[in-house]
Amino acid sequence: MTNKKKIIWEYAKAIITALILAMVIRAYIIQAFKIPSGSMKPTLLVGDHILVNKFLYGTKIPFKDKRVLMFKKPAREDIIVFKYPGDPSKDFIKRVVAVEGDVIEVKNKIVHVNGNKVNELYAQHTDSSMMPTGIAPRDNFGPVIVPKDKYFVMGDNRDESNDSRFWGYVDIKDVKGKALILYWSWDSEKNWVRFGRIGNLIH
Repeated sequence: MTNKKKIIWEYAKAIITALILAMVIRAYIIQAFKIPSGSMKPTLLVGDHILVNKFLYGTKIPFKDKRVLMFKKPAREDIIVFKYPGDPSKDFIKRVVAVEGDVIEVKNKIVHVNGNKVNELYAQHTDSSMMPTGIAPRDNFGPVIVPKDKYFVMGDNRDESNDSRFWGYVDIKDVKGKALILYWSWDSEKNWVRFGRIGNLIH
């Protein structure tokens, strides 16, 4: 093999190795995700770019619903990325409000879990009107018991979030990971970088 061919081969091996590592990291360890809507305001804004920890809740075995090396299960207040039950090709991001076995109820916009009012400093309400039971589940919902291996999720922007109140639970097999850190944020209205948000841990 000539010297020129050796150099080309070394470059090719380096590029192939880098691509394989990138694919493994994206599939099993860390994945980037862009916030497309305002349903998680004020915690996450449209134009925020975040990294999602994919191995914390376990590695999903290809072509199966089983997970291995699960360090923990999603817990209340975790912000998770998951496959939208209504269209698995889409990824959604919401906050876990209740886990399996919990009794979840929303009374006049206030969340109650297992009969106790939840102090949600991260939640915001932008609409002062109250939708009665039977009209829409936005402000009054339940009580219901969260089934095994399911999660009840809600957006922090409560009055403008399409979440478990409307389409039901998230299954553990559809959870992709936990929101970890904000690495970039672009304000499209002002055409400017939100420098103060970059590097913030998500909680």
